[in-house]
Amino acid sequence: MVRPVFRAALAAFLAAALTGVAPSPVAAQAPPTPAPLTAYGALPSLELVQVSPSGRRLAFVTVSGEQRVLVLLDLETRAQIGGVDVGQAKVRDLEWIGEERVLITTSKTETVPQLGLFNAELFSGQIYDPGANRIVAMLANSRGLFPALFSTPDVIDAAGGSQVLVRAFSFENPERTDLFSIDLATGRARLAEVMGVAVTDYILGADGESIARSEYEPRSQTWSLYLRQGGSFRKTWDTTAPIDQPNLMGLGLSGDSVVLAAERPDLSQPGREDAEFFDVNLASGDWRAVRFDFNPQALVFHPATHRLMGATRLDDDGRRYAFADPQARQLWETAARAFAGRSPELVSWSDDLKKAVVFTSGPRDSGSYHLLDLDAARVTPAGGAYAAITPDQVAPVRSITYAAGDGLQIHGFLTLPPGREDARGLPLVVLAHGGPASRDIVGFDWWGQALASRGYAVLQANFRGSTGYGDAFMEAGYGEWGRKMQTDLSDGVRYLAEQDLIDPQRVCIVGASYGGYAALAGVTVQQDIYRCAVSVAGISDLRRMVEEEASDGARRENVTVRYWNRFMGADRLGDRSLDEFSPVKLAEQAGAPILLLHGRDDSVVPIDQSRIMANALRRAGKPVEFVELEGEDHWLSRGDTRQRMLTETVDFLQANNPAD
Repeated sequence: MVRPVFRAALAAFLAAALTGVAPSPVAAQAPPTPAPLTAYGALPSLELVQVSPSGRRLAFVTVSGEQRVLVLLDLETRAQIGGVDVGQAKVRDLEWIGEERVLITTSKTETVPQLGLFNAELFSGQIYDPGANRIVAMLANSRGLFPALFSTPDVIDAAGGSQVLVRAFSFENPERTDLFSIDLATGRARLAEVMGVAVTDYILGADGESIARSEYEPRSQTWSLYLRQGGSFRKTWDTTAPIDQPNLMGLGLSGDSVVLAAERPDLSQPGREDAEFFDVNLASGDWRAVRFDFNPQALVFHPATHRLMGATRLDDDGRRYAFADPQARQLWETAARAFAGRSPELVSWSDDLKKAVVFTSGPRDSGSYHLLDLDAARVTPAGGAYAAITPDQVAPVRSITYAAGDGLQIHGFLTLPPGREDARGLPLVVLAHGGPASRDIVGFDWWGQALASRGYAVLQANFRGSTGYGDAFMEAGYGEWGRKMQTDLSDGVRYLAEQDLIDPQRVCIVGASYGGYAALAGVTVQQDIYRCAVSVAGISDLRRMVEEEASDGARRENVTVRYWNRFMGADRLGDRSLDEFSPVKLAEQAGAPILLLHGRDDSVVPIDQSRIMANALRRAGKPVEFVELEGEDHWLSRGDTRQRMLTETVDFLQANNPAD
C-alpha cells in the first residue's frame, strides 16, 4: 500500500536540516561502553540518498528492522512530498526520472525452471509517482514478457520528456533479450530495439537509441565492437578474450564517441604505462587513450548529458577524483576541503553540479550523509547510516604495510578497540575480504567495527589478488588460492606480533565468500596459527565449485570456469590438484574449532559448500558448528539474519578466543 510515512531517520534528517549544524567532535576519553551488537548488525538506517536533477528534492530509503521506506523531501520547504512502504524488498538502487518520479530497483532470490534459473537473484523495477500517490511495476501486464530486468535500466531525459529503457526476456523470442521502453504511468513495455543473440552490452545516445554494441561469441572467445554508422551497425574492432572481456563504459567527452575499458598493447606509448580506458570516435572508429593524473578504477559521467566528465579511484587513504568538467572539479574540491580526513565520496549530484550528496566515514564517523550546496556555500547534515553508534564508539583504523614472505608489499588496515589505541598484546581477528578480486577500504566497516568493539584488534589485509594496487598485484594472486594469498594473511599476523601489537597465541580468522574459504584454509591448509575459524558462505570444495559453474553455462568451458581456474591454479576443468587446497578434503587435519554460517538463498556460493564441510568435519570428529540462515542471500541483505551472523560469530570468538 502506498501512503505517506515518517520514521526516526526522517525526523533526524529534518532536525539536522533545520539547524544545519554538524555533530560536535568528541574529546578523547576512557574506553566507551560499546554499542550493542544490534547497532552494528542492523541494516543501515539511511541509504541510497539521491538528489533530484534540479537539486530541489531528495529521495532516500530509511530502514527500521526489516522494513524499508522510500521518502521524498522538498529541500526548499523541508516538507515531505512523498513516501511509500517498500516492505522487506531488497532495494538495490534509486534513480530520479525527471523531477516527478523515482525508479526503485529491487532484487529477490527466485527459481524459474522454465528459464533455466535456479536460486538466482532476479531484479525488478518499480516507478513511484508521488503526485499520483501510485507505484507501478515495470514490465507488468506486458504480454509475453518475463517481469524481470535483464540489464541496468537507463533513464534518458530527451526533448520529449524522460524515458526508461531496459532489456527484457520475451517468451516469443527466447533466444535474445531485446530493448524495451517503459510507459512511466503504467509500467507496460513496448519494443524499442531488437538486440542480436550475441549482444552483451550497449551504449545509448542522447535520444535513447543505441549507438554502440558489443557481442561475444563463446566458441571462438571473440569480443566484437559494433558502432552505429550510416543508420546501421558496423563491426569496427574485435579481440580474443577468453576471460577478461572489454567493457563499454559510456559516452565520450563530446558526445561523438564512446568510452571502452580494454587492453590495447598495440597502442602502447614508449615510456608511458598502458592505458586502461579508450575513446572511440563513432564516425571514424579511431581510438585514443583516455588518461588522468592517476590510473582510474572507474569513470564518472555527467548526470544530465551522460558524457564522460571525470574519473575516480580508491586509495588507502580514501577516494580520489579527477574531473575534466570545471564545475565538477569545483564541487569535488569543495567537498574534499569540507570533509578532510573523513574519506568523502560524491554519491549524487544535480544536473548543474551545484548541489551534491556527500558520504563520509572514518574517525568518529560511523557513516554520514551531507548536502553540499555551492551557491549557498553551505553543508547540511542529512543523517547517519549507523546513527546508534556514537562518535566515541567508532574504533580507530590505521593503514599498515608489511612484507609478505616473498617480499611483496601488502597493504591493509588495523582496527583497534575504542579507547585502547596504545594497548599491546591484543587478541586478533583476521577478517579476510571476499572476491578475491576485491579489497578492503578505509572508513567505517560494520563487521570490523563490531569485532573491535568487543575487544579485538582486527586485521583486514589486501592480499595479492586484491584490486586497487595495479594489474601486476592482482595477477600475483593467480593460482594462489590456499598458497600465497593465504600466507599473505598469516604474514600479517607475524608482522603485528613482531610489533608487539597482538598476542600471536590469541588469533582467529573470519571471512565471507572468498574470505570464508580463507578462514577454512587457515585451519586446514595451514596449521597452528589460528585458535578458531568462522566461515560465512565460504567455498570448501574448489573442484566441485568449478564443476557446478561449468554445468550452469551453455558451454562447460565457459568464461566463469576459466576465471576460477585462473585464480585457483587449475590447468583444466576437473583438475584434481585443487583437492590439495580444498578444506573439505582436509577435514581430518582441521586444527581448530570451526563455525560455518550460510544463507539458504545464496545464489553465488551454494549452501552445499558449507553442508559438505560440516559433514566432513563431523565424520573426522572435529569441533564444528553450522548455522543455516533462512531466507538469506550471499550478501547478508536481511537485517535479522545479518544480526544473527554477527551474534553467532562473536559468541564463537569469545568461547574460543576470549578478548579478556
